[in-house]
Amino acid sequence: MIMIRSFFHNTAEISDQSKIGNNCYIWNNVQIRENVKIGENCILGKDVYIDKNVVIGNNVKIQNQVSIYDGVQIEDNVFIGPHTCFTNDKFPQVNQDWKIIKTLVKNNVSIGANCTILCGITLHEGSIIGAGSVVTKDTRSKYLYFGNPARKIKEV
Repeated sequence: MIMIRSFFHNTAEISDQSKIGNNCYIWNNVQIRENVKIGENCILGKDVYIDKNVVIGNNVKIQNQVSIYDGVQIEDNVFIGPHTCFTNDKFPQVNQDWKIIKTLVKNNVSIGANCTILCGITLHEGSIIGAGSVVTKDTRSKYLYFGNPARKIKEV
């Protein structure tokens, strides 16, 4: 087995308690918290934030300034466009503990720029989320979704 080295930019802040696979590229100002698991062949662009306990599969490309919070799991071959934000609490309040609600992004999903993905949903295999969309419900496999709230547009 050939071990392929990963690249971590010197400004990246990566917890010693996280696990990152081979052949990953972690760019400027990325923060990866504790207990994060990232597979092989992943790219995390500038200013990406990965909260504690997040799981990311293989061959995932995360563009600049994406925020992925505790409770999110991303499977393999996923593209996440710049400025996308995943939430993890439906009713966050300043004086109460967070109630983490899980979100699952399945294989081969593509998420356009500036999307908001609300917690408690599943983006099913091959879904495509158009730029600027706010996803509030589960998607169906191999359909394009777009808008605020995101609606099913067509099969892809």
